[in-house]
Amino acid sequence: MTITQLTYVLAVAEHRNFTKAAEKVFVTQPTLTMQIQKLEKELDVTIFDRAKKPIELTEIGKKIVEQARNIVNESERIQDIVDQQKGFIGGEFTLGIIPTVMPTLLPMFLNNFIKKYPKVNLKIEELNTDAIIEQLREGHLDAAIAATPLEQEDIKERPLYYEPFVAYVPPNNRLSKKPKLVASDLDIDDVLLLEDGHCFKENILNLCKASTLNGHKAFQLKTGSFETMIKLANEGLGMTLLPYLHTLDIQGREKENLKMFQDPVPAREISLIFHKSGLKIQLVDALHSSISAIVRGAIKFQDIKIISPLEKQHQY
Repeated sequence: MTITQLTYVLAVAEHRNFTKAAEKVFVTQPTLTMQIQKLEKELDVTIFDRAKKPIELTEIGKKIVEQARNIVNESERIQDIVDQQKGFIGGEFTLGIIPTVMPTLLPMFLNNFIKKYPKVNLKIEELNTDAIIEQLREGHLDAAIAATPLEQEDIKERPLYYEPFVAYVPPNNRLSKKPKLVASDLDIDDVLLLEDGHCFKENILNLCKASTLNGHKAFQLKTGSFETMIKLANEGLGMTLLPYLHTLDIQGREKENLKMFQDPVPAREISLIFHKSGLKIQLVDALHSSISAIVRGAIKFQDIKIISPLEKQHQY
């Protein structure tokens, strides 16, 4: 049994196809197939049910893949230990970012980071939270940036910053005359939300009046765009809530429609997350340091009290 054979097994388990798996690990399909057959013969088991299309794992195959993932990860940790000892910060690093964070956070830190760490080959993917958790567990992501807490035992969280919610209230809205809002002002029937699957939506639902959660709108909206919600609000179809960093790009008269909340200000926690058995911790540290320093300078709320996500669960 070799690490190479286990790597081939993991590739087939992921792609459910020998040809695609061979492409992933940069070998010919006959070579990959031969090595997996050799492993199956050595173990005297069948790992893959080749009669199924696409290929499926057998019951014993599922257990082998789970253990193979641990073994391959641990083998890679040897190089990780050497890199940490040498203080080397470089190599390939795959980072997932949720959609409500990507457009505002990425331009803030990416240029500085790649200049400071030119030996890092950073690969960035926009993914929702469920996909991020799955890919961290499968080893396809080294780390991710997401709203927390996630309360996943195998996922570690390192908070980067707390981002306040800001209300976008057009002049024709019932709340337009209030200088500042409180969470009890919000009515779910009046708030434009992102489509299901966005954790930002769940944050907002936690703020809205529980008594109105069974209400309904005259229309249903499925969008992942804050810009769309702002335009609909301007048309008199409600108000919306935005993450603070997104409001920095709002200009002109629309900026006058932004309203902060009274203390304590509701906010979402944004963290750098990674699997508990994750590698490349020196790169995680570098990312955390770079992002925290930049964003905390942009969010200047040292003089106000912010409700943390855990406090919100108890308060709303």
